[in-house]
Amino acid sequence: MKKLFVTTAIPYVNAKPHIGFALEVIQTDVVARYSREKLGTDSVRALTGSDENSLKNVQAAEVAGEDTAEFVERHAEEFKNLQSLLNLSFDDFIRTREDRHIKGAQKLWSACNPDDIYKKEYKGLYCVGCEAFYTEKEISDGMCPEHKKELEVIEEENYFFKLSNYQKRIEELIESDNLKVFPKSRKNEILSFIKGGLEDFSISRSQERAKHWGVSVPGDESQVMYVWFDALSNYITALDYANDGDLYQEYWQSDESKKVHMIGKGILRFHAVYWPAMLMSAGLKLPTEIFVHDYVTIEGEKISKSIGNVIHPKELVDEFGTDAVRYYFLREIPSAGDGDYSRERMELRYAELANQLGNLVSRVAAMSEKYFDGQLDKVARDWSEKNQVLNSEIENYDFKKYIDAIFEVVSEANEMIDKQAPFKLVKTDERAAKEVLSDIAEMIRWISQALLPIIPESAGEILKRYSGDKILTGNPLFPRRD
Repeated sequence: MKKLFVTTAIPYVNAKPHIGFALEVIQTDVVARYSREKLGTDSVRALTGSDENSLKNVQAAEVAGEDTAEFVERHAEEFKNLQSLLNLSFDDFIRTREDRHIKGAQKLWSACNPDDIYKKEYKGLYCVGCEAFYTEKEISDGMCPEHKKELEVIEEENYFFKLSNYQKRIEELIESDNLKVFPKSRKNEILSFIKGGLEDFSISRSQERAKHWGVSVPGDESQVMYVWFDALSNYITALDYANDGDLYQEYWQSDESKKVHMIGKGILRFHAVYWPAMLMSAGLKLPTEIFVHDYVTIEGEKISKSIGNVIHPKELVDEFGTDAVRYYFLREIPSAGDGDYSRERMELRYAELANQLGNLVSRVAAMSEKYFDGQLDKVARDWSEKNQVLNSEIENYDFKKYIDAIFEVVSEANEMIDKQAPFKLVKTDERAAKEVLSDIAEMIRWISQALLPIIPESAGEILKRYSGDKILTGNPLFPRRD
């Protein structure tokens, strides 16, 4: 792999962002930052954006009594603002109302094998929340398995995609890991879904049902594209697929590019089944990896507007700071299984940063300045084994284990101070005290380098203090909280 293209799913903009999506953009940003260090800045492209053509957005605008376009634009801006709020390093933000997207989505439709698209009358059970039809075998009591709400019975003439044509190819694609799904439990889940039999799916809606909102079907103005057909194409429309642009050739069509989608568990089938089938039909390259995270709960409860427990990421950043919020979601939430946000755990993780990392950096800098005017010796340590561990954890999207490996070194450094006590040793053996501090300073440099993708601002500050000829003291990195 010489190039990496990494993407988040694009969220509906029917409401403000909450911490569930914050998890996804932070995880994606870590992969992008880590990979830029490894491959070079010009070899990595990270993408996020907003899904604006959904009926959910139209209905939310109606409830708010606002014009749909203005409502969508305002909320899209909120998602775009996460970039500065959470210190994200995305290269692009795609809005699905943009011309580059609309033209690209229509081009993909037209590029699909004509034999794969046909029109028919249809009656089915539909969830607006999921923007998906469900079969009788997938539900119980007529309720959506994701939203636990009653499904609508929809009946109209639409275009359909022959997903059944791709059953065997998609099964082989995932089974062979040519499209690698992480974690393994999600790979098994999607294979089970595929083996249950793939049914053709509707890829358009009438203009009336879509409330004249969405991307028009090429050659048929009476229909708009099914939002998932249009939304999934964002991954290539943002690369200028409409014009066969250089970015598209470099990051999507090239065999040297790894293409990774970071998504939530509720949309796995769209990314692992529908999307590859659409690309196969159009004769385009396929994604190479999908990482599936579970959901974030709040104090053990599902995030829900009706419960009133929705937390905007800004609330947490305003109180704890960006790096502490990033750290919490990366270390607290497992790579497989649901994770929880709780006030108590947030306080504990902040204290961990302050007491273990911040305190280590401050103590060593203070002793270095007091005893040696900040001038320590450069010490060589072999970090190759540790670096291999970190690389493996990133490749498996296990951010928690990645941080655990770093904090083993933080603990080791703190233990060295406590056991070897350079503040006492300096009185009897100045040279030995300097050796201890020099060794720990080298550990701190490695720790800060390894933490750059996780807490970029704080890690960058540590590197600045420890990388010159003289070790510098400074303000506490994580000020103590009352």
